[in-house]
Amino acid sequence: MAMTRDEMGVDKATALGLYDVMVRIRSFEEKCAEMYGKAKIGGFLHLYIGEEAVAAGVIPLLEAQDTIVSHYREHGHAIARGLDSKRMMAELFGRATGTSKGKGGSMHIFDASKGFLGGYAIVGGMMPVATGLGLASNYLGTKSVCLCIFGDGAVNQGEFHESFNLASLWKLPVVFLLENNGFGMGTRVERVHAGKEMSHLGDAFQIPSEQVDGMDVLAVREVAARAIEHARSGKGPFFLEAVCYRFRGHSMADAMSYRDKAEEEVWRRRDPLPNFRRLLAERRAATEQELAAVEERAEREMADAAAFADASPNPPREAMYEHIYKE
Repeated sequence: MAMTRDEMGVDKATALGLYDVMVRIRSFEEKCAEMYGKAKIGGFLHLYIGEEAVAAGVIPLLEAQDTIVSHYREHGHAIARGLDSKRMMAELFGRATGTSKGKGGSMHIFDASKGFLGGYAIVGGMMPVATGLGLASNYLGTKSVCLCIFGDGAVNQGEFHESFNLASLWKLPVVFLLENNGFGMGTRVERVHAGKEMSHLGDAFQIPSEQVDGMDVLAVREVAARAIEHARSGKGPFFLEAVCYRFRGHSMADAMSYRDKAEEEVWRRRDPLPNFRRLLAERRAATEQELAAVEERAEREMADAAAFADASPNPPREAMYEHIYKE
């Protein structure tokens, strides 16, 4: 029997679309790792592999006028928002055709035309920006929602508490999305955070909150829909904690010597891509040919993105003096 909407909460086209987003994110990140190994990408490179269900579950629910601010592991968020993979890869290569003309790099993907207003390398640094965007939405009456994505390390920063306080006081339309992958760089959450479930941190500010399995794209989507509707309806901010796991180190330079191999294997069995693929096949939401086509299309797209980036020119020397703020 084929899948019904009631069984999975989404129709067949939506379910296949979710898989498409996750596969494209994974394919982009794997291509980035390959290009880093070939010294095509320099500097820091923070991969999103393992966390794809969070981005795919939340971001496609946003409307065109909505905005996103994120942390420096933001490639997956940008892909889910519809940014051009060629221009993104060119940005990582430091080329003139990149999203920021090669000046931002991996940690600062930005595209105002998509409402994607940046990855931020300062931990918690995006949170005051999100609060400001929420205030602007209320002031202008645009009904736009700001999705503010941050990691578990940000909850111990002052910006977290200041932003939560103001967002609650002023009933700002912000969805605060915590991607709790268990580690701040190479340090386990338990070593630096005295509390238990981080979702309860919203209680002190009277912000409704919910924790969700960040490895289950359908669960994430269900909770995210409620969070976005809450913010858009004028009820103020919502705090969503997605518990997930990154399969790569903090960055490509991380040897992951601090990781427990047995724990890592447990989480790998929960990999959102093969598990969701299996579910789609079991519920007959997609045929093997449809699933394979999604995977092949993503692989071609990212190969083309790398080729485009490699063929793109470096920024000219005089570009160093452009787009610089000066009073």
